[in-house]
Amino acid sequence: MPELPETETIARDLDREVSGARIGSVTVTRPDVLRESSTDAFVQRVSGTTIRHAWRRAKLIVLDLSTGDRIVVQPRFTGAVLVDAGELPDEERRYSTMELALDDGRRLHYRDIRRLGTVTVMSPDRFASYVSRLGDEPLDPSFTPERLGELLRNSRQAVKKSLMDQRVVVGLGNIYAVEALWRARIDPSRASRTIARDEIARLHDGIVGVLTESIAHRGTSFRDYRDAHGARGGFVPHLAAYGREGEACRRCGRKLIGTHAIDGRATVFCATCQR
Repeated sequence: MPELPETETIARDLDREVSGARIGSVTVTRPDVLRESSTDAFVQRVSGTTIRHAWRRAKLIVLDLSTGDRIVVQPRFTGAVLVDAGELPDEERRYSTMELALDDGRRLHYRDIRRLGTVTVMSPDRFASYVSRLGDEPLDPSFTPERLGELLRNSRQAVKKSLMDQRVVVGLGNIYAVEALWRARIDPSRASRTIARDEIARLHDGIVGVLTESIAHRGTSFRDYRDAHGARGGFVPHLAAYGREGEACRRCGRKLIGTHAIDGRATVFCATCQR
């Protein structure tokens, strides 16, 4: 967390709210979130630049700057990029690790409670090298059922583990892998290469469908995820499997099973529906 729907929501908010804004000054209070540059170097490269565009790649939030550099935020578990127009709750400011002062008086915070996320300023070449290792974007038109089949065809890994491998498909974490597999009626522990063509088509629909629907509800908030305004996502009531261990399957009524045996993460599935 945050996964693709959450980072997409934040990026869209930021693009609407701060594109065109000039960064007047930068204050870094927790330098341990920085990667690939010192505090002084980061401040020097970012101060005085204009934010041209905010967008998402995989689980990354990317701010394109007027110099060609990019601020790349990887929120991981508890990170968030928050626009502060003076109304941000003190609890959110308390965990701010850096503050970008915009020329219109607002502040842009990178808030990270556990400080496991990272912030990096990258040149275009460095960014291109960094993302070259990432897999397919599941909401891109090129991500077809045929392409998904190619990605899974030769893998002996459990299909859930393959879906969460960011070198294969980006943006899917535990929540949406569990949900997509429930929708596709596929046992998360099955070897990827055993998934048949008709199942691949259902899995593709499950992936695209759950991501699209979650974006429409502005993501999933269990604990720490907040959008760019500090608000919670609204997708939790629409989850069919994740977080519902021991409850009735919404498709067949049997009790959902929880396990950590597949990849060490909490996996919830229906042993009756998912084969």
